[in-house]
Amino acid sequence: MIPFFRKIRKKMADDNKPMKYTRYAIGEIVLVVVGILIALQINTWNENRIDQQKERLILKELHKEFISNKTQLDTVLHINRRSFQSAKYVRSKLPIDIEKVNLDSLAFHLYFMGFTYTFNPSKGVTNALMNSSTFNLISNDELRQLLIRWEDIVIDYQEEEINANNNYINQLKSFEKKHFYWDDHKKWLKDPRVDLTILESIEFDNYVLDRYLDLKNIVENSQGELENMTKTIDEIIELSKPKKID
Repeated sequence: MIPFFRKIRKKMADDNKPMKYTRYAIGEIVLVVVGILIALQINTWNENRIDQQKERLILKELHKEFISNKTQLDTVLHINRRSFQSAKYVRSKLPIDIEKVNLDSLAFHLYFMGFTYTFNPSKGVTNALMNSSTFNLISNDELRQLLIRWEDIVIDYQEEEINANNNYINQLKSFEKKHFYWDDHKKWLKDPRVDLTILESIEFDNYVLDRYLDLKNIVENSQGELENMTKTIDEIIELSKPKKID
């Protein structure tokens, strides 16, 4: 293309002999500048195309990570809610009368109210992004802000789960292992060595209430944190959704 322009410029310079060399020199400079600008434009276009390809790959992995996190959160919520329902059932039977209570049902709910699960999302892709220059490849400002806040959102939500888990592991679990047959729920209260009178004690009531309150904090009292967590995950999934290439 530049040789073509050069021929036109030379002909125009030859038409005016006194200005021939001046035009020729100026034309050479213009052609060089135009050539540089075209080369820079092509280089910029190529770099942008490469960056867009990298961004699509990043968003694809990010999308997969948060789809997995949403699945895990749904599973954890299901288990915690089921445990809470069992805790509510046992609490409703207090104080226990071992002559009247259905021991099979009681054992079943005692077993399930001890299930402890915490939300531990995958952070491999997110952490890699946050700790490298590739984070700058994400062009969507809203998505960038969500990823920046993600760690704090997780910490806020996990607080009640971690407190409940620590209380169960450090306090309540030892009570169960001391007084019940700690294996299959069908044997919890059926082993002949189990002293069923423990069910009528204040110690047992406090054990049940302790677990009930921990689960209540997770399921009912942390709704604000849960809503924020769920909303953030859904928004990241939507914003990282793979787009069709035109």
